[in-house]
Amino acid sequence: MKDTFKAVKIFDDVYWVGAIDWDIRHFHGYLTSRGTTYNAFLILTDKVTLIDTVKASASDEMFARIASVIDPEKIDYIVSNHAEMDHSGALPEAIKRIQPEKVFATKMGAKALGQHFDLPCDITIVGDGETLDLGSDKITFAETKMCHWPDSMVTYQHGRQILYTQDAFGMHLAGLERYADEYDQTILDYEATKYYANILMHLAGFIDKTLEKLTALNLDISMIAPDHGPIWRTPEDIAKIIGDYSRWSAQKPTDKVVVVYDSMWGSTAKMARAIGEGLSEGGVKAKLMSMSSCHRSDVVTEILDAGGLVVGSATMNNNMQPAMADVTTYAGGLKPRNLVAGAFGSYGWSGEASKNLQAWLEGLGLNVITDPLRVNYVPNSDDLATCRQFGIDIAKATLASLQGNE
Repeated sequence: MKDTFKAVKIFDDVYWVGAIDWDIRHFHGYLTSRGTTYNAFLILTDKVTLIDTVKASASDEMFARIASVIDPEKIDYIVSNHAEMDHSGALPEAIKRIQPEKVFATKMGAKALGQHFDLPCDITIVGDGETLDLGSDKITFAETKMCHWPDSMVTYQHGRQILYTQDAFGMHLAGLERYADEYDQTILDYEATKYYANILMHLAGFIDKTLEKLTALNLDISMIAPDHGPIWRTPEDIAKIIGDYSRWSAQKPTDKVVVVYDSMWGSTAKMARAIGEGLSEGGVKAKLMSMSSCHRSDVVTEILDAGGLVVGSATMNNNMQPAMADVTTYAGGLKPRNLVAGAFGSYGWSGEASKNLQAWLEGLGLNVITDPLRVNYVPNSDDLATCRQFGIDIAKATLASLQGNE
């Protein structure tokens, strides 16, 4: 395979040796429409060092890329920045084939790796701020707990000024281009936003701590090399992705209201469209997302920078529609905040769906401004006028909240 899969030179002594997953479309609940990469990096210093590995199923590709520049058995050290198995799955095989002098991880990383695998060697624990001499270069480790696992850390290569950031600053995007500036900016913006929203939104406090730590370290950074997606190498791109993380962690609301709903016989959908018209008349941008055609991870992406969230469902078996139960379970775990909110829905007999959605919104601590809007069976023209006014009221409350957040 080494004649097919080649390492990609980043510098004369640094290579990308990861794997490209063109086919993956589901990543623990997240729709990966553009595939992904599992990035690993080879540092050819006096002590040859491998930064992270790849998913177990992609190990042959990684080893082929390594073998295109060096005999894998010449690797001295392996650094595990993150124990999740899309980055550590190939580690047991790597240890057996390479037989490195040492494998490095945080204390929590060593614990997680030991619980994941029956490793053929002990893990050397590195502390926060510890520096490892590689001979012609050196690397420093910085713990970034809960960005996004307890074991997470980043590794900084001093000579090349590369920050290897495991999952932070990454995205799910398959491609043969290795650098962010080689991609369309619209794609980068969406996939980076989607990644943060679906992986890191609920960890905003820890993201802030990570950004503060990196700022305090006062590192000269020429590249940010995450474990998924392209490498950030221009000063503009590096500043932008760090700035994006700071903005996303604040989850500052905008004049967008997301309307998420599922309908049985079309009545709730009619209500949603009327609410959308009211939102627009009230001066906000309305984004309507039917769960019969939208994926939960795209919904969460839209919520990240929204100022309002309206959820609706027909009542089915005394509860909300299954698709709404799915998206509320998923989105609730990511803990969206700073949103004006409301619930609505049609019903035939008892109408619990909108009440349950209202309870869900309140449980998240969102600013629910009104009682649930409910329509019995099919909405008539008066009902739709009420829905339109409901949208206007949500819009006014959203704009008022933006003024309060200025």
